[in-house]
Order: sequence, then C-alpha cells, then structure tokens
Amino acid sequence: MAEKNILGNKIRQIREMQKMSVEELANNSNTSTELVEQLENGALVPSLTPLMQIARALGVRLGTFLDDAAHNGPVVTKDGASKNVVRFSGNCDACEISTLDFFSLATDKADRHMEPFIIDVHPPKSGDAKQSSHEGEEFIYVLNGQIEILYGKDSFKLSTGDSIYYDSIVPHHVHAVGSEDAKILAVVYAPY
Repeated sequence: MAEKNILGNKIRQIREMQKMSVEELANNSNTSTELVEQLENGALVPSLTPLMQIARALGVRLGTFLDDAAHNGPVVTKDGASKNVVRFSGNCDACEISTLDFFSLATDKADRHMEPFIIDVHPPKSGDAKQSSHEGEEFIYVLNGQIEILYGKDSFKLSTGDSIYYDSIVPHHVHAVGSEDAKILAVVYAPY
C-alpha cells in the first residue's frame, strides 16, 4: 500500500524528530490517532484537509511532506513532468483509492509560500461530495476537461480555459464532471 501514500514516512520522521507521540499529533491536528497511524503506515490515501492540519500541528508547510532535498534556488519543471506524484482521496475519510493525483511543480524549493500542482481529477466513485475547509487560498485553472467546485452553498462548473480563485476557509470540494478525467493547474496557499 506504500505506493498509495508516499507521505507517511515523512510525517513519521518529522513527528519523531519533534519527539511528538501519535496521540499528541492527533490531538494538536484535530484528527484521530487512527488516521495518523494509517497515514504513517501507508494504509490510506490521504485527504488534503487533514494533511494540512497535520502539517500545521508539526509547524511545517504542506510542501515539506513532498520535499527530498530542499534548496534555495529556482525550481524548473520541464513540460509539467513532476518527479513526484501524491495521490489524495478528495475528502473521503477512509479511502483506499485516489480521486486526485497531485504532481508538484515546486518539489524541493525551500521556504516556498505557495504549492503549485498539476492535478489529474478523477470522477467521484460515489455521489457524495464531502466538503472540507482549511486556512488559505486556492487558484484553479482548468487545463483539460470539466470540473465542478462546490463552494459553500454554491456550485461552479468550469471547462478548459476557465479559472477560479477562492478562500479555502469556506467549505469546498473539487471533482471531475461526468465520466472523464480532468486536468487542472492548482496553486494552494496555506499559512503555517
């Protein structure tokens, strides 16, 4: 299952470096010990919101979980070919499949404040779209296909070439429309 979750080892390393127990991390991140253990063991495909809560509780930015050897110079990604893919479950609490495949465009850039990604958005496996929120802002530009963004009580359908910028503290959910995958450029800012 490790291929589903490449973040678990990094979370464990940072938690252990800070001499923090699983229980303390769960409490500080407003998640459960079971979730932290399952993420660290690679048993779950993580949802973005609890991952951001865990990053905040550890005092690191979300990108820290993606970095291998951070450096201060510019990061160049040719032709959108990211060396890392991180799979997220959207907002499913116990998913073992990915609905969002994140390709980081800034892996290893030290001290960055934004997280740019190319994301393959898969159609939802069930009809339920569970909204979540976190501090920060998001910008999404649709590269291919159609997506729907549930934002509070509103719904926005976007097609190739459309974009949206929103405060991510408002509950939201992003998913592909219909049976085809979509591809988006997303830039996430989350203060830490």
